[in-house]
Amino acid sequence: LAAAGVLDSLAPRTSFARQSSQPSEAAWRHLADTLSGPLLRSNTFDLSKFIKPYNLRYAAELPDAAALCRTAEDVASAIAWCRENSFPFVIQSGGHSYAGFSMRRHGLTINLMLMREAVYSNGTVKIGGGVRNQALYALLAARNLATTHGRCPTVGASGFLLGGGIGFNMRAYGIACDQLVASDIITADGKIRTITSTAGKEEADLFWACRGGGGGNFGVNTSFTLTTFEARPVTVFDLTWNDSEPKRIFAALMKALDGGPIGLGTRISLKAPNPKARARGANVAISLLGQLHDGSAKTLDQILADVYAVSKPRQSMIWDQANYWDAQKLLEEDDVPIYFQERSAFLESNLSDEAIDLAFRFLHSWPGTSESADLRFFQTGGKMNEPAADATAFVHRNSRWLLDVGLNWSVTDSTDVVARSRHWQDRFYEAMRRFCTGAYQNFADPSLRDWRASYYGANLARLAGIKHTVDPARLFDFPQAL
Repeated sequence: LAAAGVLDSLAPRTSFARQSSQPSEAAWRHLADTLSGPLLRSNTFDLSKFIKPYNLRYAAELPDAAALCRTAEDVASAIAWCRENSFPFVIQSGGHSYAGFSMRRHGLTINLMLMREAVYSNGTVKIGGGVRNQALYALLAARNLATTHGRCPTVGASGFLLGGGIGFNMRAYGIACDQLVASDIITADGKIRTITSTAGKEEADLFWACRGGGGGNFGVNTSFTLTTFEARPVTVFDLTWNDSEPKRIFAALMKALDGGPIGLGTRISLKAPNPKARARGANVAISLLGQLHDGSAKTLDQILADVYAVSKPRQSMIWDQANYWDAQKLLEEDDVPIYFQERSAFLESNLSDEAIDLAFRFLHSWPGTSESADLRFFQTGGKMNEPAADATAFVHRNSRWLLDVGLNWSVTDSTDVVARSRHWQDRFYEAMRRFCTGAYQNFADPSLRDWRASYYGANLARLAGIKHTVDPARLFDFPQAL
């Protein structure tokens, strides 16, 4: 199929997943008999105990049943059963899909939570498709090793790796999918395949696609093998500015960090003051969180010297040359489930003065919720940018920052309050996009109209071709499936 034809085939269309009826009781019994793990059905079990999303917007999207798979053969059986019964399914490894793509109101959830094996061997670690970050961290810490990883302990390693995998190590060691050397995947035909860069053409293509092509597009990945590196000491820091001139501080901060060494990994957050705080004279608060490989607290002071010349932070935590895994505890994200929407884009250079002025005008006009809103910048570049854009499916290889307009709210906020802030967020995001390119596929954005081009760029046609080869009937389907 020609590339143009493949791209045309990506247009939304009705699939078996939207035409299904409830399988018979005999069919359900047959599925239960084929699984080594339990089959939990909504008519006899409260599925909310196991099928939990991180984004509470999707908490009500509970399926008819959940297959808790222990083995790759369980997964293959569940897929075959769904295909034979024309019954929709979703895959869940961690439940952290920003857009709720691991949840659905009708169908079967193929849940990998019981596939949590993790084994170290000769510099590599092999993990099951249901491993969460916290289990991977424990295995690595016991051997004083690391990979590029995130900061949320309950994120599923599967989704993290398949979408690329950003973290504070990415400038020094590359993104997580750059450290992936093999994976086992079950495709729509029921085959359990081991994929590597040196396998046969179809398997090698699949391996390429699974390094940044996003979770759930090509099959169910039941294991991953990753290279590791020594977890050497790092200097960690958490600095906060509450100042009358936040624009000057931010401009100096972005420039200083961008000129820093590749061992520097950071996240800047510009927190919007709510209307009540603005009425009291509050300004945008700036938070800097990060770590520095091969550098001391003195090195960090030198990097931030021009920022300190504008203003010293009001709060400062710097741990000089800390044990790597002890330091990660300080950087860990609080991942208690919340209501949120995130909208991302990549920056190929620092923001201009015009863009900074625009950003601060929006931050000062937030309508407010009972929670928070901010503009975040994850520092990219370094080793992350060394591979060619087509070396893996992860195409975003020329960025300096990943921008994210974030909005949180709670169940106590009225529909009108949330709608006003969502409208503000959308206008903010669209205004900033003219300074940006693309979007991060792991920050899945259900409001993004051009998500195919934004997530996958010039790699889209090849990804679409691989999808057509391994899943011609689109068995693996969801709102932003290729």
